[in-house]
Amino acid sequence: MKTKNIDKIFMSRCLDLAKLGIASVAPNPMVGCVIACDGKIIGEGYHRKFGEAHAEVNAINSVTNHELLKNSTIYVSLEPCSHYGKTPPCTDLIISKKIPRVVVGCVDSFSQVSGRGIKKFIQAGCDVTVGVLEKESRELNKRFFTFNENKRPYIILKWAQTLDGFIDVIRTADNQIEPTWITNEYSRILVHKWRSLETAIMVGTNTAEKDNPKLNVRDWTGTNPIRIVLDRQLRLSENLNFFDKTIHTIVFTEKDKKSVKNIDYIKINFSNNIIRQILDYLYQIKVQSIIIEGGEKLIMSFVNQNIWDEARVFVGNKFFHKGIKAPVINCDILYEDNLSDSKLFIYRNIQN
Repeated sequence: MKTKNIDKIFMSRCLDLAKLGIASVAPNPMVGCVIACDGKIIGEGYHRKFGEAHAEVNAINSVTNHELLKNSTIYVSLEPCSHYGKTPPCTDLIISKKIPRVVVGCVDSFSQVSGRGIKKFIQAGCDVTVGVLEKESRELNKRFFTFNENKRPYIILKWAQTLDGFIDVIRTADNQIEPTWITNEYSRILVHKWRSLETAIMVGTNTAEKDNPKLNVRDWTGTNPIRIVLDRQLRLSENLNFFDKTIHTIVFTEKDKKSVKNIDYIKINFSNNIIRQILDYLYQIKVQSIIIEGGEKLIMSFVNQNIWDEARVFVGNKFFHKGIKAPVINCDILYEDNLSDSKLFIYRNIQN
């Protein structure tokens, strides 16, 4: 079998291994590693948990006979680190083991790595191949790359709409009806799974006030995302679920208010670009991804500035006939699926 095909096979295995670290390694990327000798895998590993050993270390440690490393190829889905962080540089370990060939899925755009690891290998005399299944490798860590390259979180817009294109009924102070479910139980479970995989989730003032959402992970197993809400005048009642202090919560406001246990009040200037200020702050505190689960106004503020990466839209088997129109995005459907009597459409913004 040609070397190029073998490289793809082993790199594909790296990507499968890397996925095992989902929801456990952030803000680090998911990374998988395979070590092969004479066309056979002799070791493999993945980054299991933030702060613990990297994929390359786990793969090397899994090899029974380290003498074989001198005649092996190491495959890594992401360029090995070349700096001291919570662990020593993986490049130094690989070089010290005299592994002669290194195959990398994609370059790490993190400023402290970004080609330095590859350069180290070349200087040490290693045979280096870069870009095997590069597209797939970057897709796996799209949150990590967006965060490091665009200096903001990966942004997922999410909403549910009726067959006739409404996101909600009209609710006023005199007409405080309960939220109307547009989709079904399967959709709700899927949303809770999504929440467990992202760093934060955000809604606007009206959604927090009218729906009183918990924005937690109840129908799935995983970590609750940071809850974020806009409350310019601090008019939201402290009796809302948002303020139960069980989950780290951030409130963006123009008022001065002292933060309390698990609730941070962050003052911003609502006369300037609100979205940009929010994203800048989230970048500072290392929020790599966020779901925007608010109403039409909040979602369209991201769409109108073309600051979003993905949109996940449920269409339920209901008609409202009148109400609040659903957001509108103009791009091709990336993926669609049936969830019993509801449908899911996923869009990717390739123009931002």
